[in-house]
Amino acid sequence: MHLPLNSAQRMGHQVIHMLHNTGHAMFMLMESLLFMRCMFSKRNRGEVATQLFITGIKSLGVITVVAVFTGMILALQTGLELRRFGQEVNIGTAVTVVMIREMGPFMTGLIIAASVGSAIAAQLGTMTVSEEVAALEVMSINPNRFLVMPRLVALVVMMPILTVYTNILGILGGGLVGMTQLGVSLDAYFDNATRYAENKDLYVGLFKAVIFGLVITTVACHQGFMATEGAVGVGKATRRTVIVSFLLILILGYIITRMFYI
Repeated sequence: MHLPLNSAQRMGHQVIHMLHNTGHAMFMLMESLLFMRCMFSKRNRGEVATQLFITGIKSLGVITVVAVFTGMILALQTGLELRRFGQEVNIGTAVTVVMIREMGPFMTGLIIAASVGSAIAAQLGTMTVSEEVAALEVMSINPNRFLVMPRLVALVVMMPILTVYTNILGILGGGLVGMTQLGVSLDAYFDNATRYAENKDLYVGLFKAVIFGLVITTVACHQGFMATEGAVGVGKATRRTVIVSFLLILILGYIITRMFYI
């Protein structure tokens, strides 16, 4: 007869379960990173190319809209405050630094987590509950090599590229607002944008993008492999993927900024 658990025991079980899942996810990530040396083999390059297309090209539409309006909102809100001090000409600097250091990788990470990450979790979750992953193991095909590694390569490669794309469109959107609503010429806007932004800001932003790519892939694949209970479990895995990815992007974004700038 099992006695009911008290609150401390339940919390202990939850901590142990969380540590077990974290260990499984990290082992999966490490093994997949080792398999990246095989990404150009005949067996893998087709799947890698497919994942690059899904992650990059299919995400351009929503990223374009979000990037432009992120830059426009930053420019408008910053410009309205700077106008009180007669310094609205400096919105170029504010928008550029914020975009390349923080908002570019942050917004790109959220979009990719919500679109690509959830799709990966749903796909792998469906394969898990239908025992396709188990069938791969029976055929001596490593799921981390066949399923995780191509998606890991795609996100690690495309996240910095998409982040640069987001940065460019955000800065252009800010310039449009500056010219049409704040009376700042494009020459003055871009002069301020390029004069004070540092290479370090760009490098830190790209580093965040790579880390976010690793995080999204790891969380999505892990949740997909852990899916149970049929369609209900796939839905839960997809929801957890988005929630956990968002939280980790927020937390790691702060930690990286704190590490490089303070």
